Amino acid sequence: MQPNNQKPEGKKPEKPPDLRDRTFQYARAIVRLFVELPHSTVAQVLGKQMLRSGTSVGANYREAYRGRSRDEFSAKVGDCLKEAEETAYWLDLIAAEKVYLSEELTRVRAETDELIAIFVSIRKNM
Repeated sequence: MQPNNQKPEGKKPEKPPDLRDRTFQYARAIVRLFVELPHSTVAQVLGKQMLRSGTSVGANYREAYRGRSRDEFSAKVGDCLKEAEETAYWLDLIAAEKVYLSEELTRVRAETDELIAIFVSIRKNM
């Protein structure tokens, strides 16, 4: 029997995913979702807005990660939050107008909410 403070042999605790990788995977999901949208004018206009803001989340986080100061990091995390909130808006509008409904849309919307919560938490803890 092992004491409570020791890990079982061969088992390493799971490392949480790097937020840089998570936001990159999020951008990829946004791109795939855009590709799946119908080719109607409304779908393409809303989709391009979603594509722009959704892919900006990861780009801004990479800039934040390499920030030269705490203030620069905080400002870029604020940009991440702003872009994630805007993406949530476009996803909600796409769903509300029934432009495109799918499990992938639901999954991307849920990931958007999680990223928003993460960025809010980072800002509050600064």
